[in-house]
Amino acid sequence: ESEQRIGTFNPQDLSNTAWSFATLGVRAPKLFDAIVRESVQHIGSFTAQNLTNTVWAYASAGVHAPELFDAIAYESEQRIGSFKPQELANTAWAFATLGTPAPQLFDAIAHASEQRIGNFNAQELANTAWAFAIVDTADRGAFVKVLSARAAEMGLAAFNGEQRRHLHQLFLSVELDANPPTELLAPI
Repeated sequence: ESEQRIGTFNPQDLSNTAWSFATLGVRAPKLFDAIVRESVQHIGSFTAQNLTNTVWAYASAGVHAPELFDAIAYESEQRIGSFKPQELANTAWAFATLGTPAPQLFDAIAHASEQRIGNFNAQELANTAWAFAIVDTADRGAFVKVLSARAAEMGLAAFNGEQRRHLHQLFLSVELDANPPTELLAPI
């Protein structure tokens, strides 16, 4: 029934519907397709939370929607200054989870995160670190330094095991970028 009424949904309805189905693990390909079509048409009316919840839902459900992700990437870049730490972290996580390239968005997320790093909690910091470890961005160096300083300020005890692995993965990826193990790459 939602598929037929989707044209009457506002941005929050669209976002909440995608989020609900993803959270419950309900597979609804026709509904997700309808949400893409409607969302792309009205993407300029989405709030930062609507944008974030929508990409989070698609990533969590494992639904690739390039047209939607392109529209959300562009819109998010334009309004990145209004994103809260959780929205920055969840947006980065969603794009990285689906392997959706968005270099300009990741640059914007890095810059905005640097400005708000003191407001990131352990989960937000770890999710952002993991996303930046997965996505190949041109220069993560400055952002990683800021992220590292915040993690050190919070202390190791602030992070659970999975969060520590996410941080380590970012630090390892930056180290490998700077010093690739040539003996491992030679056969490639």
